Amino acid sequence: MKILLTGANGYIGSRLLPMLVAAKHQVVCSVRDKRRFEPPKALLEYIEIVEVDFLDEKTFKNLPKDIDGAFYLLHSMSGDKDYEELELKCAQNFVQCMQPLNLKHVVYLGGMYNDKELSAHLESRKKVEDTLKTGNYNFTALRAAIIIGSGSASFEIIRDLVEKLPFMIAPKWLLTRCQPIGIVDVVYFLSNTIFDDFTYNKHFDIAGPDILTYKEMLLKFAKVRGLIRKILVVPLMTPKLSSLWLYFVTSVSFRLASALVGSMKVEVIANDHLLAEHLQYEPINYELALKNTLSKIESGEIISSWKDSYISGRLKNNISDFLEVPTSGCFTDKRKKKYVDREKTICKIWKIGGQNGYYSSKYLWKMRGVLDKMVGGVGLRRGRTHLNIIHAGDSLDFWRVLYANKEEGRLLLFAEMKLPGEAWLEFKIENDQVVQIATFRPKGLFGRLYWYAVYPFHFLIFNKMLTAISNV
Repeated sequence: MKILLTGANGYIGSRLLPMLVAAKHQVVCSVRDKRRFEPPKALLEYIEIVEVDFLDEKTFKNLPKDIDGAFYLLHSMSGDKDYEELELKCAQNFVQCMQPLNLKHVVYLGGMYNDKELSAHLESRKKVEDTLKTGNYNFTALRAAIIIGSGSASFEIIRDLVEKLPFMIAPKWLLTRCQPIGIVDVVYFLSNTIFDDFTYNKHFDIAGPDILTYKEMLLKFAKVRGLIRKILVVPLMTPKLSSLWLYFVTSVSFRLASALVGSMKVEVIANDHLLAEHLQYEPINYELALKNTLSKIESGEIISSWKDSYISGRLKNNISDFLEVPTSGCFTDKRKKKYVDREKTICKIWKIGGQNGYYSSKYLWKMRGVLDKMVGGVGLRRGRTHLNIIHAGDSLDFWRVLYANKEEGRLLLFAEMKLPGEAWLEFKIENDQVVQIATFRPKGLFGRLYWYAVYPFHFLIFNKMLTAISNV
């Protein structure tokens, strides 16, 4: 069968793709920006890649006409203030695009909710589900609560809170109950639902066996990690204070934290387990999901992370729009140095950021990250998804990877920190030298003043960084 996989480079889509290929399906991977999609080479002969943005009518023509089924995995937690409107419009356009096709089945992964109370985030998911079911195809909605897996926003929040705070004074929503599910189970349910006529025109809650409060989830994580943690729950934190608490302690943006706090105040427990019973499948418990996830992280097997999504930073356009580094009206700091060993130098470049840092002025970089976070920026909290692998589109601390070609020896980064302008940082190999270029396009007078204010630090930071990269 030929399946359209929307959001193929997303957190769920990238994990579902190998399962669909293994099931002998022909998969059409729909992505907004091809430059951000680098599937495993072993899968390339079994898939087709199309560039489609369901908010851009001009791209609809790229969709194949012979699709048998589709997965709708397009979500936007909080990338824009009007994300609810954009999510609904995206779903409406999808239905419109599918109307002329002889589509047999569409599967959607949404949020689990009860009938009494909905957060803005869950209300948006419900509206999307209601819109998708109006199409002239069989439709199935799978509803999940918190997903536990390497690189998931929920897991990263839990890990940040537990590993950073020995003692927590936490908001009362930590006493809200939910029913988490492991990512391996989510992918199993999705891959086994498509074209199963038992699931046609129905919705199913999918969940693990454990019903836990968020406090219990944090303490269980501490137990698995061998940590002793104390949590005091207080009723005094408003939603805004709770959002600020998550923002400053964890790796999420303030807007994403606000959306999550709204959802975490609502109890989400599965009404039944009909799909699991039909498939004769037993999801793993929360503790095992944690152990599996930590094992993946320790072995460096993180397929993708929510941090690589645009919602984690300020970049809203395709990375293609920033690939051409401007020269007109820009300030540039360009340095060159002979390298000792080409391969070792490139490997050093490819390991930059995250736990490895920037090879110079460690505390100045940390200070810049703290200052950025204090004014609402991303700071250094995102780190990097892989220790020594970089793909176009990845987040890397407060940078976004625009271009990464290891054979060519070129890495281009775009700054997602709060700046009075736009900034690029580029590394490239030219002949027997490493070239390091920092480019800043100022916005107004304040942008120019900013450049002159930080310029004295460039010699200290950039010179040491280039020396460390080239002398390996």
